[in-house]
Amino acid sequence: MDPKTVERWITRGRIPHPRSRMRAAGVLGQDVEVLWPEVVRRAVKVGSDRELVGVYARRSDLPRSLFRELIDKAERRLWFGGYTSYFVWLEVPNAATTLGTKAQNGADVRFLLGDPESEVTTARERIESTPLTLATRIAMTQAEIAKSPESLATRMSERHIAMSVWVFDDEAIVATHIGAGLGQDSVTMHLRRREDGGPFDRYVEHFESLWDDAQPA
Repeated sequence: MDPKTVERWITRGRIPHPRSRMRAAGVLGQDVEVLWPEVVRRAVKVGSDRELVGVYARRSDLPRSLFRELIDKAERRLWFGGYTSYFVWLEVPNAATTLGTKAQNGADVRFLLGDPESEVTTARERIESTPLTLATRIAMTQAEIAKSPESLATRMSERHIAMSVWVFDDEAIVATHIGAGLGQDSVTMHLRRREDGGPFDRYVEHFESLWDDAQPA
């Protein structure tokens, strides 16, 4: 196999074709199910469970390249429903330029940020008790958005303080905040749309509901 193909198996979670799986397992002296347990999970998933790609105890446990890959791959919609989405600018090089270019090409790019002046934000800042406050992180995201070559739709709400939803075409990342932890400590799910009305669609509806009620930044 081409080394780059094998590298994608290892670093990007790509699953080889059945024949390649069998050959690799034979060379390595391992069962296919041990090397690629995802094959087993996909085989037994039924109903809405098929949409669950992975669950992580913390958002920081996500593969570091995941957000970059989802952004690069998305063509129709890129919705950022994090209260600050501050980490995006740290993990995705030249994100503002990339998002601006996608918007110029017709993609629906939206940022639903927290309201830095709301009482909900102030209360959460007391709980988190960190020098890099929510209001500061929101301001930094606004500054990065302003670097985009194309105007990006941005609204503010206080209703998603406890749960963040990011949507990239037919994939989504959902993070549920835990106790006094920061966003990176949130239990996080990676979803991929497989059916009408499944968990993915429900989270899309959630984002759209918040967006409709939010105020322009």
